[in-house]
Amino acid sequence: MLVIEDCPNSRAVTIFIRGGNKMIVEEAKRSLHDALCVIRNLVRDNRIVYGGGSCELACALEVTEQADKVSTLEQYAMRAFGDALEAVPMALSENSGLNPIRTVSELKSKQISEANPRLGVDCMQSGHLDMREQHVIETLIGKKQQLTLATQLVRMILKIDDIRTMSLDQ
Repeated sequence: MLVIEDCPNSRAVTIFIRGGNKMIVEEAKRSLHDALCVIRNLVRDNRIVYGGGSCELACALEVTEQADKVSTLEQYAMRAFGDALEAVPMALSENSGLNPIRTVSELKSKQISEANPRLGVDCMQSGHLDMREQHVIETLIGKKQQLTLATQLVRMILKIDDIRTMSLDQ
């Protein structure tokens, strides 16, 4: 390893990546880029949310609760949005080898009964559902970007009002 210190231009940083093959180097570059983006987001705005699907589940519960107060057709869209938010903890639990339906339903009931929005999917199966105890965090900027992009995508799909297909005889 080569370390150069006390440079006059301390704002510049060079990182050398070595690996056994090109695939390892590319994966290391991608991981390093992801980590640098997280740091950039924390420098821009140091607010965080707890991960493990806890904030999505807490938002889904709140959106569903607010949908109960709406008497118009908008309540169905609100409920669908709440269901869509539950897809994140569902995917996390499935990718962790857990039963997704059981895990998410248990998390929902515990978040409601304990009034603790930090409860999320225990991917490491450590026995703690509290994401603060597990130190699982995400940047608020990143979470807002995820929700904004997902919502924009759905709005774009809903704007499609006609699909044209070529018939076989043309």
